[in-house]
Amino acid sequence: MKIAVLTARILLGLLFFVFGMNNILHFMKMEMPTGDAGIYLGILATHGILNFVGVLMVIAGVLLLVGRYVPLALVMLGPLIVNILIFHLMIAHFGATPGLVAAVIELFLIWVYRFSFRQLFVAAPEIAGTGVRP
Repeated sequence: MKIAVLTARILLGLLFFVFGMNNILHFMKMEMPTGDAGIYLGILATHGILNFVGVLMVIAGVLLLVGRYVPLALVMLGPLIVNILIFHLMIAHFGATPGLVAAVIELFLIWVYRFSFRQLFVAAPEIAGTGVRP
């Protein structure tokens, strides 16, 4: 199990680190899709949103590769993976395989680190260090 977790963490980290760096530095040749998908990506690129997403991807990828703050990296990547899947399943009906692979690895790692997420599901959490519940 330890090897599976390490492999999944490294694969997901590499995937998001490399593609996040590509969002920022554009070292891989990627063709802009046509139609609505191209218009959508053009708007995101023009307004710098893809650069911001790239920075988030790089940060989360580095956290996964280093093995520190893995639950934080998984929380950061969750919305990005959902948006990747929505984009490919609803707008651009091609190329969803990397997003699906990332989603499966993400869900596996969330399951492995599930005890780190317990406090997110407390209905009335304690205010830090006070013993007071709002």
